[in-house]
Amino acid sequence: NKKMKKIAWIFVSILIFGVSSCNESASKKVDQEKASENANKAATANAAMTFDKTSHDFGTIQEGETVQTTFTFTNTGQSDLIIVDARGSCGCTVPNYPKNTPIAPGASGDIVVSFDSSNKPNMQQKTVTISANTASGRETLRIKAMVAPDPVKQKQRDEAAKARQNSNQ
Repeated sequence: NKKMKKIAWIFVSILIFGVSSCNESASKKVDQEKASENANKAATANAAMTFDKTSHDFGTIQEGETVQTTFTFTNTGQSDLIIVDARGSCGCTVPNYPKNTPIAPGASGDIVVSFDSSNKPNMQQKTVTISANTASGRETLRIKAMVAPDPVKQKQRDEAAKARQNSNQ
């Protein structure tokens, strides 16, 4: 009889635990559904940047030349677009952009990217990373150029490389 009571208690305990954990996961599931619904609403209310192009090839330029291109964007989202920062992957790539200026839905703006090829011979590929209030939070623009080496500077670089090679032997 004692054994039956013990088994009954264990059974009741498991039953109560099982029911309460069921309710808990059901309420968690509802909370998760609400959270993802709200996230979807927030995402559709975001600003969005649509560019006329996301990359530009300057072709062949001479070393020492500074070239620039304009990336035009439109806010295709539902709220004001705000660009907090735009940064080149190196000091030779400088973006000029409307910083912290609200751009209304449907309005456009420009990001002008300058590239200084001084001391940057051969194939150069650079990026500009834009931080804004878009769904991803960042956008990337790319530029590239084949920089024809300056003959005088190239001779100096070759001589410096030769001197380094000789000192390593």
